[in-house]
Amino acid sequence: MSKTISYLLLFSNVLLLVAGQILFKWGLQKAGGLQWARIALSPSIWSGLTLYGLATLLWFAVLTRLPLSVAYPMQSTAYVLGLLAAWFIFDESLSATKLVGCAVILVGVYLIAK
Repeated sequence: MSKTISYLLLFSNVLLLVAGQILFKWGLQKAGGLQWARIALSPSIWSGLTLYGLATLLWFAVLTRLPLSVAYPMQSTAYVLGLLAAWFIFDESLSATKLVGCAVILVGVYLIAK
């Protein structure tokens, strides 16, 4: 399989992980925190778990196509996307320090991918 497809699978994995985290956050907010009975019945939580399951299946495909030493560090782009999603969706703070941290992560991913 081509390298392009391999990286598309990896990027899809990252997107599913971030979407799952967003759904977890949403579900926990709606449940009022760690209210286990509410969490167990939360469609958002179950949807997030489903996305995590799909992300894991994609990850298996990625691991058969890319070296772990490349794929795993590249998954750290999820941190950047998660931070941006938290800012955009949940109105969480986005400071200059966080942006510099994102830049450091992206530079690291670039260097590993070379």
